[in-house]
Amino acid sequence: MKLVILGAPGAGKGTQAVNLAEKLQVPHISTGDIFRSNIKGGTTLGKLAKEYIDKGALVPDEVTIGIVKDRLQQDDCKKGFILDGFPRTIAQAECLDNILAEMDTALDCVLDLAVNDEVITKRLSGRRVCPECNASYHVDYMEETQKGICLVCGTKLVQREDDREETVINRLKTYHNQTEPLIGYYKAKGKLVVAEGKIRIEDTKTEVYKVLGLEK
Repeated sequence: MKLVILGAPGAGKGTQAVNLAEKLQVPHISTGDIFRSNIKGGTTLGKLAKEYIDKGALVPDEVTIGIVKDRLQQDDCKKGFILDGFPRTIAQAECLDNILAEMDTALDCVLDLAVNDEVITKRLSGRRVCPECNASYHVDYMEETQKGICLVCGTKLVQREDDREETVINRLKTYHNQTEPLIGYYKAKGKLVVAEGKIRIEDTKTEVYKVLGLEK
């Protein structure tokens, strides 16, 4: 299956993409993960991306599209892929259509994870991550005995710059202005299915599998 996952930042795209990639045995391609890896490594791409990500803005198309095109042309994508974080604009969606047409293929489906802004703001601003192993936690569910320490590797947890409340609000504005129009774009092509994001990850997973016609 060749699938794009849409949804506001914090809707749970990454978690569901990982589940689907494992279920379908196809690669999970996250532009956010690619950018964060480069930021951590201090690469030229990472420094460029960080300037935009820290402000809640989108990384320029010419950077993102080049990365995605290169990744989709690798052998492990021949039988399918899960795209998470791309496209984020109509222009990027049109470029993706062109890239896939050059490869003599097309998307099978576009999944939109629907979650309201209030839930997302609370979810993201309370998130804390491990800078070493990338484990993720939330302040509302962290045990007092944990004291902000990763349970996996013992590293002190941090709040990512793009998870700060002011940045989250900016990210949501960017999403509504630039990415939300993709819902109509893919609906017009008959590619769109919608799953309501739930509080529990397993409940969202059940909903996603249902709308995609997959056995859990």
